[in-house]
Order: sequence, then structure tokens, then C-alpha cells
Amino acid sequence: MPDRAPQPVDRELPTEEARDLIALVRDIVQREIAPGAAEEEEAGRFPRDTFSLLSESGLLGLPYDSAHGGGDQPYAVYLQVLEELAAARLTVGLGVSVHSLACHALATYGTKEQQAEHLPAMLGGGLLGAYCLSEPSSGSDAASLRTKAVRDGDDWVITGTKAWITHGGIADFYTVLARTGDDGPRGITAFLVPGDIEGLSAAAPEKKMGMKGSPTAQLHFDGVRVPDARRIGEEGQGFAIALAALDSGRLGIAACAVGVAQAALDAAVEYATGRKQFGRPIADFQGLRFMLADMATQIEAGRSLYLAAARLRDAGRPFSRQAAMAKLFCTDAAMRVTTDAVQILGGYGYTADFPVERLMREAKVLQIVEGTNQIQRMVIARHLAGPESR
Repeated sequence: MPDRAPQPVDRELPTEEARDLIALVRDIVQREIAPGAAEEEEAGRFPRDTFSLLSESGLLGLPYDSAHGGGDQPYAVYLQVLEELAAARLTVGLGVSVHSLACHALATYGTKEQQAEHLPAMLGGGLLGAYCLSEPSSGSDAASLRTKAVRDGDDWVITGTKAWITHGGIADFYTVLARTGDDGPRGITAFLVPGDIEGLSAAAPEKKMGMKGSPTAQLHFDGVRVPDARRIGEEGQGFAIALAALDSGRLGIAACAVGVAQAALDAAVEYATGRKQFGRPIADFQGLRFMLADMATQIEAGRSLYLAAARLRDAGRPFSRQAAMAKLFCTDAAMRVTTDAVQILGGYGYTADFPVERLMREAKVLQIVEGTNQIQRMVIARHLAGPESR
């Protein structure tokens, strides 16, 4: 047995309610998520029952208004919940982040009537959402999307293909960005599309190196007809809505990355303090001690960075640059920390008998989703030096 078992993260929480919330999350993690995470990921099983439990527990709408079924929690608390969930199973943590992202457009830009009609079920009614921006030929260049929505009386008819959709094919609703006007960012509009609507179908899920339990699939819109009452915001406002959602979503990815890194550090510390070579624990050797110290420092720095950005958001201040920085730093740190964790465990780290190889594979996708880390650097540089010359 190791001499030093990992301890829960000592969190910055503003209220007793927030502390009770984290205690609830940790209880759910220990009872319902962590025990079967490795087996379910290997089998590629999506934990829909877990998401139903999270919804019943009030954990799928934490940063939104309680008047519509949300949790009225500041983003700085919500993100720490994501971190706890992702540390146990990234499929769950990232899934909650994606669901929150899918709710953002309606919760922020919808009319009062739209919010009253749809948000209670979306935030606390057991529904699961997905976010549809990327396409096969428009990932980083999202403003070049080709999926079209054409006005037909009081309806819109949507035709096209979306790609890399988390929860694709299993979501109950989709926030969809489609072209309603000219080329470029000003010709895009947002829609709320039911998951079971006629004309919507999903391709087979992608075969991925990690997060096998989270379905990622293309979605095909073949003349999908939605009423104008499901248009979110004004015509042509969709790209601005999408960017606003992504700023918040990037903080979710940053928190998930810190959770994955924390899980890898915990596994590495537990192994290093229990594994003996040359008659003493390998944690006694300076080379490994320094690796553990560097891993822990990167995690603390990442957590501080995403919480600082979240506090700006909670205060109603601009946070786009800080969100990009948090996403960039935390996901790069997660890749380094998980790689080092595999190294510390040696041959055992390369096997599926220990969690760190799965964590390393999962960390990689976090450098890609919701804007690659190269895009994050572009965003940060634009804030510092202005737009690129054309």
C-alpha cells in the first residue's frame, strides 16, 4: 500500500451551498462514476443513466437562472464541479460542459417566451444537448460553414452536414448554426432543433483514440423543417452567439483538463509512494520527486488561471482573452502531466491495468476541441496586437 494516499483538492468555494454541492458531486463520483469508468470507456458505453442522475441532482444547469430550472451558481463554482467529474471520467465531465454549451444560446439570447417554454426541460428535465457548429470542411474556420437554412413561410428548412458533434445521434436537442444569408460570419443564424425531428440522422460514431464512451458523430440535415419560433436571436446574429458560447465553453474544457491532470497526478503519487526499487519507494528518488513537483505546479497554475477567468465572467467583465489562455495552458499542461504520469509508472503506465494510459489518450483531444490550441494562440495575439494584416 502507498504511504501517502491522494487527498481531495482543497477548493476555493464562496458559500456553504457551494461546499455542499462539491460534497454531493464527490459522493456521486465515488458511488456512480469512478468504479466503472475504465470498463465502460473500454467498452465504448455512454453513461446515459449517469446524466439522468446528474439532471435529477440539479447538476446539468448549474450556471443558469433558477427561474428556468438552473442552479444559480457562479461559473467559478460550476467549473470546479466539471473538474471533479472529469477527474473521474472525462466522458461525463466534458459531456456536462457540452450540454451547458448547448443551453447557452437560448439562455442568453432567447426570448422570454422561448426560455419559459424550453429551458426547464433543458436544464433540469432529463434532456441532453449538443452543439452543432463544425462541419467537414469548416472546423477552425467556422465562419465558412455551409449548412443552409432557407425561409419557407413561418418555417426554416435546414440542409447540410455537421461534423465532430459530441452526443451526435443521442442528444435530445441541438443548438445548430446555419447559413441564412451571405458568405461570412454575418450570414449565420442559430436554431434550437429537436433531436427526434424528421429529416435529421446521424452517421456511425467516429472511432477515437480516447473518450470512447462519448459518441462523436456527423449529423445530416435533410430538409429539416423547424418553425421560426425556434430561431435563437436575430437573423445573422448566429456567429456572435456562437463565439460568446465558445468563450464560456473553453473555460469548461480548461476545467476538464485540470481534472484529467489531477487524476493523473493522484495516480502517479499513489504509485510512486508504494512502488519500491533498490529497497525504498521510488518517490524517494530526486528525479521522480521533481517530476511530481512540476506536475503539481502546472495543475495549480492551470486551476488558478481558469478560476481567474471565471471570476471575470461572473463579474460581467470581458474574459475572452483569459478564456483562451486558460484553455491553452490547461490542456497543454494536461498533456504534459499525463505523459509524465505514464513515465513514472513505467511499463505499468503503458498498460490498461492502470488509469494513466487512458488519461493520456483523453488529454490529447482537449488540445483540439472547441478551438485548437493554435487557434487559442491566435485569439490571444489578436487581443495583444490587433487583427492580422490582410
